[in-house]
Amino acid sequence: MIIYRGYRNKIRLNKVLDKQKVEIEGLLLNILPAEVADELQKTGVATPRYYEKATVLFTDFKSFSQLADDLSPQEVVTELNECFVAFDDIIEKYNLEKIKTIGDSYMCAGGIPTEDDDHVIKMIEASLEIQEFTRDRNQKRIALNLPPWDIRIGVNTGPLVAGVVGKKKYAYDIWGGTVNVASRMESNGEAGRVNISAATYEFIKDKYACTHRGKIYAKNIGDIDMYFVDHALI
Repeated sequence: MIIYRGYRNKIRLNKVLDKQKVEIEGLLLNILPAEVADELQKTGVATPRYYEKATVLFTDFKSFSQLADDLSPQEVVTELNECFVAFDDIIEKYNLEKIKTIGDSYMCAGGIPTEDDDHVIKMIEASLEIQEFTRDRNQKRIALNLPPWDIRIGVNTGPLVAGVVGKKKYAYDIWGGTVNVASRMESNGEAGRVNISAATYEFIKDKYACTHRGKIYAKNIGDIDMYFVDHALI
């Protein structure tokens, strides 16, 4: 009986440990890309990687501070969550990688951590769908006499470094001039439009009609050729 009781207790303990292992792995996959999480679990470290070509997207809501001032904290979080959950679904559809949210800004990247030859096109498709979602949502808000949440989107393509930082709260992040330029594409864009750099334009010009905006000054970077993405070419 003692041996049997010990055996039963061991089985129960193993089931608890297996359940906890699955939960921990699930949490890691919500924070880190699968291959990065796997490396971290196996070796205890995640090796930083350099990517010759990746595409970075930033979004930002126009006049967000004014919109937030008219809402309660709970309403602000609810509104942002509705948008960001929709964005999550869109980028997952195109196998892109969410990096993080910063206030009302959403950041994701394509071509990392697994390289993908089609990631630039996928990012443009995702950005247009995000704008479409926002337009549809705003139409419903306007019908209810609520202010629209217009969004700017900026995209840039180029080299970057990706890796995991932090000790207690892991964060998968990206660095480099490509990221900075993508941020400037967003801040120098217009609500309701997808603003891309010349670097991104070169990869999509045969598949999308774009409007050349000319050289526009970007803070701390200088003059950059920018384009609005109009629509896909048939």
